[in-house]
Amino acid sequence: MTTPEQSKALTRRAFMETVFPQPVADLAALKLKQQAAWSAGDYAVIGTTLQIVGETLCEALDLRAGERVLDVAAGNGNATLAAARRWCDVVSTDYVGALLERGKARASAEGLAVQFEEADAENLPYADASFDVVLSTFGVMFTPNQQRAASELARVCKSGGSIGLANWTPPGFIGELFKLIGRYIPPPTGVKSPSLWGTEERLRELFGERIATLKTERKNFVFRYRAPQHWLDTFRTYYGPVQKAFLAVGAAREEALAADLIRLVQQFNHATDGAMVVPSEYLEVVIRKR
Repeated sequence: MTTPEQSKALTRRAFMETVFPQPVADLAALKLKQQAAWSAGDYAVIGTTLQIVGETLCEALDLRAGERVLDVAAGNGNATLAAARRWCDVVSTDYVGALLERGKARASAEGLAVQFEEADAENLPYADASFDVVLSTFGVMFTPNQQRAASELARVCKSGGSIGLANWTPPGFIGELFKLIGRYIPPPTGVKSPSLWGTEERLRELFGERIATLKTERKNFVFRYRAPQHWLDTFRTYYGPVQKAFLAVGAAREEALAADLIRLVQQFNHATDGAMVVPSEYLEVVIRKR
């Protein structure tokens, strides 16, 4: 029987492998832990607020009606819906089936024709050069094997096609959020942070000679909540990584973690009326594949 301390240790490990994953021999076991973390709470509550990012990314890609588009690690479908609204033929994928169901419900409500399929971003079940455009918003950046995931994005994209990404940057609010949590639960030595996907240098390392052109633009998504405490309560309830972080630190440190998270919000907060208006920097990426 698992003791309370053993349960805390397992929860802590699952959190670190979700936010600071690294390639390991048993990727299947790691992915199961990640799926459990991203399935915790209800990420769709958070994801839906990010819809504008999918819309602006599709505009940056200059999508054309009839193009075949793949959304990788699509969550509940922000970029998926944005592309479908532009009359593209969209395949929406994620390895969390419950999130795909939420995306399917959204598409159905709008009368959008989208194909939803469970798929692993590191092992996409599609032939080479199957898509005109491959997308991912705040998704593929969390894959355990970053190089493998980048190779898969490039593999299924046609020559001359586009890869569009939106990735949180290291100095932005979400980048700092993960750094803060890392002070409570240090990541394994030598692990590359997911937020490195939000740097041009790392993107050039990942995609290398497959890049014909690379265009990046730093943008902000603004988190808007009733108050800093409202944001914390929402993320603690619905955002799997934060939920798991609180479980991992244990009751003795929950109060300190909560206080530090509120201070982080206050550091970035532009509101002066008690509300929360926090810009979080991300990198909008458009790669034209060679």
